[in-house]
Amino acid sequence: MLNKIIQTIICVTLVSLSANSIATLRQYIAKVENSTWHLKDETRLQCTLSHLLPGYGEALFSSIASKKLNMEFELDMLRLPNSYGVAAVYSVPPKWMPGQVQRTISDMTIRKQYKGDLPEKAAWTMLTELEKGFWPTIYYQDEYNQYDKVAVGLNASNFAVPYEKFAECVANLLPYSFQDIAYTVLTYQFNNTKLTKYSQKRLAMIGEYLKEDTNLELVLLDGYSDSFGGSAINKQISIRRAEEIKSFFSSLGVSPQRIEITGHGERRHSSPNTNESTRAKNRRVVIRMSKP
Repeated sequence: MLNKIIQTIICVTLVSLSANSIATLRQYIAKVENSTWHLKDETRLQCTLSHLLPGYGEALFSSIASKKLNMEFELDMLRLPNSYGVAAVYSVPPKWMPGQVQRTISDMTIRKQYKGDLPEKAAWTMLTELEKGFWPTIYYQDEYNQYDKVAVGLNASNFAVPYEKFAECVANLLPYSFQDIAYTVLTYQFNNTKLTKYSQKRLAMIGEYLKEDTNLELVLLDGYSDSFGGSAINKQISIRRAEEIKSFFSSLGVSPQRIEITGHGERRHSSPNTNESTRAKNRRVVIRMSKP
């Protein structure tokens, strides 16, 4: 009789603990019928895929123009963390995928007063899991309520079409960033303002970037010449070279007031003027750009 009473007490306790455990897990997941994915940014400089998390915030996948393919995941919370911690990220099968098991994706560091984020490998894993129909879910202890744990899930419903557009946007990103063109040296043919073939391509790269973003704080253009010919003529040709680059920037929407030009003539050589090969390096315009 005593054993039966003890067994009954244990069963009731386990049921109670189980119920409490379920009750303390707060879930933030969009309903299937309300699951929305859309492109938030769609330029040649940045692509962002957004998923709304009702009552919690927004999940964002972003890729930016760069020499290397890149991807980042960001969890934009309505209420930022107030302490440090670690969240576990899993790929969770929805209920209509019986027999599938959840898989570990990564750990996510929670930082005080910062949005959550994950690096490239984890971000790509989350995207491919979503593509297969799984729901990447982030679990962590709620710092604002010691009795609660939080689960933030990304619903894969309605994901396919926006993701296809996002993938196309990423494929069309410029293969270089602002930092790659912020300092550029253009070289010129002898005794005129015509750029060398390499520098024509380099200037075209700058032009492609400026078609997307002309928000520059300052552009400094320094023109130079070789020492072949008179110094007065060389001074004028160095100014003309810089002025033509200024006109190019202005034609793409950069405010002329933000562009400063200086013609140095044959002063400040970057290479000896001993032969044509070395003199060619001195016929140049140095471009320095900065952003606000």
